[in-house]
Amino acid sequence: MPSPAAAPAPQVSAVKKPARWWRSWWRSLSPTRQDRFAALAPLAAVLMFLTAIAVSFWYLRTEEVEREKEALRRDVEYAQQRVRLRLLERQEQIMRLARDLSNQELERSEFVTRAESLISQYPELQAITWIDERRRIRATHAAPTVTSSQLRMNGEVVRAGDTADLFGLARDTLQPVYSQPSLTGGDTIPLLQLQVPLAPAGKFAGVVLAEYSIDSLLRYGTPTEVLARYAVTLLDGSNHLLAGTPLPPRASGLLPWTTKANAYQVPVSPVGNGLVLRAQAWRTSLGMVGSGLFWLVGTLSVMTAWMLIATWRHTRRRMQAQQALIAETNFRRAMENSILTGMRALDLQGRITYVNAAFCQMTGWSEAELVGQMPPYSYWPEEEHDNLHAKLDEELSGKVAPGGFQVRVQRKGGNLFDARLYVSPLVDARGQQTGWMTSMTDITEPNRVREQLTASHERFTIVLEALDASVSVAPLGSQELLFANRLYRQWFGSQTAGHLQLVAQAGGLPMHRTDEASHDEDGLMGLPTDTLTSARSENAEIYLPDLGKWLEVRSRYLNWVDGRLAQMVIATDITPRRLAEEQAARQAERAQSVSRLITMGEMASSVAHELNQPLTAISNYCSGMISRIEKKQIAEDALLTALQKTAHQAQRAGQIIQRIRDFVKKSEPNRQLADVQEIVGEAVELAGIELRRHNVRLSHYVAARLPPLMADTILIEQVLINLMKNGAEAIANADRPPAQRSVELRVVPRQVDEQEVVEFTVQDTGRGLAPEVLAHLFEAFYSTKSEGMGIGLNLCRSIVESHQGRMHAENIYNGPEVTGCRFSFWLPLA
Repeated sequence: MPSPAAAPAPQVSAVKKPARWWRSWWRSLSPTRQDRFAALAPLAAVLMFLTAIAVSFWYLRTEEVEREKEALRRDVEYAQQRVRLRLLERQEQIMRLARDLSNQELERSEFVTRAESLISQYPELQAITWIDERRRIRATHAAPTVTSSQLRMNGEVVRAGDTADLFGLARDTLQPVYSQPSLTGGDTIPLLQLQVPLAPAGKFAGVVLAEYSIDSLLRYGTPTEVLARYAVTLLDGSNHLLAGTPLPPRASGLLPWTTKANAYQVPVSPVGNGLVLRAQAWRTSLGMVGSGLFWLVGTLSVMTAWMLIATWRHTRRRMQAQQALIAETNFRRAMENSILTGMRALDLQGRITYVNAAFCQMTGWSEAELVGQMPPYSYWPEEEHDNLHAKLDEELSGKVAPGGFQVRVQRKGGNLFDARLYVSPLVDARGQQTGWMTSMTDITEPNRVREQLTASHERFTIVLEALDASVSVAPLGSQELLFANRLYRQWFGSQTAGHLQLVAQAGGLPMHRTDEASHDEDGLMGLPTDTLTSARSENAEIYLPDLGKWLEVRSRYLNWVDGRLAQMVIATDITPRRLAEEQAARQAERAQSVSRLITMGEMASSVAHELNQPLTAISNYCSGMISRIEKKQIAEDALLTALQKTAHQAQRAGQIIQRIRDFVKKSEPNRQLADVQEIVGEAVELAGIELRRHNVRLSHYVAARLPPLMADTILIEQVLINLMKNGAEAIANADRPPAQRSVELRVVPRQVDEQEVVEFTVQDTGRGLAPEVLAHLFEAFYSTKSEGMGIGLNLCRSIVESHQGRMHAENIYNGPEVTGCRFSFWLPLA
């Protein structure tokens, strides 16, 4: 009968395995570590409890603050939409009023009546003013709440200020413009201004100025429920309060997570960043009960932790006395085994009495094999015995230099290495010398590195000697020359005179002082050497008459190998480059003169036609006078009048010829203070001859009171004439009808990259430029004309850039259709 199957062995539960591991780990610890863990466990439990309480309070408070922030953001955006809608409604009403004025459907009395109706109906409107194109107030009406300093009178001219600046912006853009004028007195109230331009038939005819009370806008535009829940204010772009009452700063609360008042702000459209709506939530907190509970739990936890720490420190002090004994025993053994320097002790006869582990590891011999040996020792190479015996005799006699000496040491395997030995007397506790202590350091690797550095220095020196530039290094405040390559010695010799001359002409720091105090005082005392050595090198181009060369000098401060602050100067011969630059400048000047001659050659027929009129008039006057004199039918007054007209026509012809002669004559560039009005006038008069030949109208506008430019007037006139002549030719090639044949020149001030400039713009009504032409328009010898040379626009750009300006070209579009081209360039103010 078969035996029953054996029952399976019982499985150890998953819960018992960690418990057994924990007990095994605990029993493996020493009693000291068990006591330490037993003391730290209660402290950790108390700290974890306190942390859990603090995190719970913080989490609840954070959730509450987030909900408040979300509600605040939603309410503020709702209020912003209401204020924006109210502003847009008032803007639409002002625009209707401006449209009626533009269409001449309103008289002054009707305007005042409608303004009074709007102001009485909408409390945020404080004043409505009609200003004509000359900034003169035609009619105005204000609310009774407007202060006397802010009232406007009929016939008054709007002077320079915020309102005048806004007037100019509305005139240029022909769009409604908002602004907030600055407050000039303590009794004025903050106002928001809206200027709507009057543009009958597209021509600017003034503005309708509406002024809003910012306080009333906040009071009547913000929903009541938002004003009830939050402290709502209106601020300007600089966060200055305009309306409303903000919450006072909160004092820090009792709880560590006490937060500041929730606040949210958004800009009010269409005003933009100039008017900001801000709301602050009223104070919310957990109250005294929540604060008291938190601090009670925290105080109890801190007291419990303090008592546990005191008990643990008492136990630790008792254990420190026991550990000090063990540490004192292991200290010296640890020192011997941890240092990498080999230590060897000899008695007075030269017998080895002690070696450390590092010495044994260096030589490969064990302590038992080395202790007790007499010279020659087993780690001495055979070929070095005589030398090492002599060294040992010096060592035992105490004649070894403090810097030690270098020897060759043989390992047990036969390998050799370099070592440096330092010897000092070994004195016992009673002050008597019992032998000599020798420390041995393996210097094989430092020797190898030193040899590599020597070879690297040689290579570096060879490279510097072969350079085509002069290189010199000298310390600051000294006449010593630390380094000079071959080219420097060839130019200046082996003294520092050349180095100092290069530094002086390049504008560097003084290398030495010439007064008597320089012998005892450092001229660069207190200078931050880190800043000097990390600074970028500076370049300068100088001319040395002694060498007859132009040199590019670069200098840099560096810390020399001995720690002194030195200056390195590199001088490169750039004489060929300077000669090439001077030749290029002369060629450019000739090209400018040739361009002016070409321009006048192209305009020759127009100039001849322009001169024909005064010459024909002179001929007619002279013929008429001769005829009447012969017939004796002319009186003295008639003769005088005819002669005056003849002289006037002759002067006119002479002026035309003189302007052409001044324009085309060759002259050196002469930059001086130039009046923009005079430059434009001369250019317009010369270019007008060519434009009239092409039947093109020329209009120009120059802003008033423009500051003078530092420029060459002839060159700038050349640029303007070339641009206007090109515009006339583009219109002629486009075959535009007479109504569309016009070239406009505008000169206005601008600001480019925070720099005040004057912008010149020449706009024509031709067919514009193709994209591939725009990409190569200013390149030399590139032209769109069959007979063009391709140097006109390239020279124009070169002239503008030589005046530190920039030139740009772009097409003018009316939808998808190109209606002309605009060339513009700007020049910085003097």
